[in-house]
Amino acid sequence: MKTKLVFATNNLNKIKEVQSMLPNSIEIMSLESIGCLEDIPETSNTIEGNAIQKANYVTEKYGYDCFADDTGLEVEALNGEPGVDSAHYAGQQRNAADNMDKLLKNLDNHSNRNAQFKTVIALNLKGKQYLFTGIAKGEIISEKKGEKGFGYDPIFQPDGFAETFAQLSMEQKGEISHRGKATKQLIDFLSYEH
Repeated sequence: MKTKLVFATNNLNKIKEVQSMLPNSIEIMSLESIGCLEDIPETSNTIEGNAIQKANYVTEKYGYDCFADDTGLEVEALNGEPGVDSAHYAGQQRNAADNMDKLLKNLDNHSNRNAQFKTVIALNLKGKQYLFTGIAKGEIISEKKGEKGFGYDPIFQPDGFAETFAQLSMEQKGEISHRGKATKQLIDFLSYEH
């Protein structure tokens, strides 16, 4: 029997990325497929808080087991910015190019380019909540490279690689990325549960 889990996102890139890593026994449903068309509030000032808030919203309002993720890019020299504001760092338009341009401008006079992506997944399953955290360390390079991926991928170069996330294949990125690591913990947990 298939386990149906709602992934609290309408980002089809994310759904595709996660579904490709899951066993066939688990079917991922989008918010749209359960009729949740409203914007889920993300008002927490932490990445963990936003993931929990989104998962709880779906479980409480729609009654589904659900997982939600929130991701932030934390840049050392900017005291962890953009962090929880990563998606709308340059404004409410949530434009990746604008966000990258603002980040690069803010890093202009900094030699420390260390950064990390952090993903937290909150899973609501059978009345319990579980948290999984994945971190990918790297640095912010000074110009965009690569066409793949999304968000800040063209300016994030993971440790140990000469390429940015946007230059790696989905499989390569999945192996080392923050979301890949958090998702792997989620998958290991779900596979063990079944």
